[in-house]
Amino acid sequence: MARRIRAKGLAVGQTAAQIAEEIHEACAPQFGTTKIKSHRLSYGIALADVIEQVRALFDRDAKPAPGIGETLLSAYESGLKRPGPEYLHYLCTVYRVEPVSLGYDGPCICGHGHRMPGPPGDEPGEPAGTARTADRSREAQPPPREEPRPDDQEDENILRRTLLHLLNGNSAKKLDGPVLGAIEGIRRRMDETLVSSTVSYAMLDQWEEATVAFGRQYTTTAPLRLLCDVLLELSAVRSAMSHRQPIDLQDRLCRMAAQLAGLSGMILINLGDHRLARSFFRTGRVAADETGDRALRAWVIARESLVPLYYGDAREALHLAKKSRDLAGQTPCAAQAMAPVVEARALAMLSSAENKKEVVDQAKRALARARNAFSHIKGDEREDMAFGYTERQLYFYQGDVLTKLGQTVEAEVVLDQALDKYQDHILDQTLIRLDLAQCRLIEGELSEALDIATEALRLLGPEYLTDFILRPAFALEQAIAKREAGHPGLAAFRALLKQPIMSEGNGGA
Repeated sequence: MARRIRAKGLAVGQTAAQIAEEIHEACAPQFGTTKIKSHRLSYGIALADVIEQVRALFDRDAKPAPGIGETLLSAYESGLKRPGPEYLHYLCTVYRVEPVSLGYDGPCICGHGHRMPGPPGDEPGEPAGTARTADRSREAQPPPREEPRPDDQEDENILRRTLLHLLNGNSAKKLDGPVLGAIEGIRRRMDETLVSSTVSYAMLDQWEEATVAFGRQYTTTAPLRLLCDVLLELSAVRSAMSHRQPIDLQDRLCRMAAQLAGLSGMILINLGDHRLARSFFRTGRVAADETGDRALRAWVIARESLVPLYYGDAREALHLAKKSRDLAGQTPCAAQAMAPVVEARALAMLSSAENKKEVVDQAKRALARARNAFSHIKGDEREDMAFGYTERQLYFYQGDVLTKLGQTVEAEVVLDQALDKYQDHILDQTLIRLDLAQCRLIEGELSEALDIATEALRLLGPEYLTDFILRPAFALEQAIAKREAGHPGLAAFRALLKQPIMSEGNGGA
């Protein structure tokens, strides 16, 4: 059917985009043909031809060969998967259309159109001299969509440029003034929309899938790169929320806004900017409150409690953790397990010689509550590092508590188990190794402590070397120097600490 439509279209001088639209209209009801597949059929080419064109474009841009193959492209065409920003850009370039023509909302990360230069009235890849009339040109345009406000456009373009820098291998790109301004601008306008405010169900499904995917990428993608992706998605959700939606759609949009804002806060903790992180968690709270979902509201607060935990106010962390635990109540959810662990970590930080035994008992009771709650969490949440709570996280944080309490023998056993379970998420692996180094320091084994900590920092790429990681590393260095200022291993460790910090935001030490 597609072949016949293509032949007739070429015979009357239609463009590839117009032919693709007719193929989709004719084939989608009967065969479920997606828009992206319709464009390939409009050119009459096979999956392998598209893959070769994408590879040629990567080679042209001096990038490593892409991992895309026929299986992945077939998954895009069947609707089972959505292309990431980079692959979507190159697929748009191959087909010479914008993302909306391929069935994906929002502009491309490159920020400009994908028509190739050529004689007026001709479309590259089509028979020469195929002129378009004004009417046909109008027909080929994608459906009208609301133009973003100037502020939206400027902030999104800043994030797209940052993302392109990172995609081109510039891992030293910093969290500088313009990027911070764009991040805050998107968050502020989301706040405005939440306190002031029709999208399709298919679009909502795609956004929800993208949100889940970002949660999975949290463990494997460099923080600033992921933050750009998450905030562009948050900006698209905000645009949809600026119009009052039916109640069920509004609820789903608010849920995504809460998750994306919370995830942004988590990433900003990793980037070392605790002030912006707090702002995003506040935005997440507003969005979560709109849903009335106790588990979601508790999750945002539990994640927010990590800001004061990592940045010096253990009492506030304890307060927020208890608030999260109370909000979760008897609902089996991630926060029900996470909140007691944060309580235990905060208690361990507040312990002193006078109340040591009492704090140890309280912290261990909190850990017992966390283990019990974890056993009741649903299976899918137990595999989700971002929006759920996993076994390896439970081991890591138990080990951290025991380290802070000085229970080094028990702590090392638990931390070794945690490290064995981590195959990704280099930040948590680094923090676990720094805890192991702290255990050796407590036991008086300074050389081993330095060896473990030095190796931990050497395993980090520059994109992960943030203030969030350097704070505990500096604390360890100072503690070792206090015991033995002339230790021979300190020089190499200090050299690693003097590397440029990734974040130049507001989260300095």
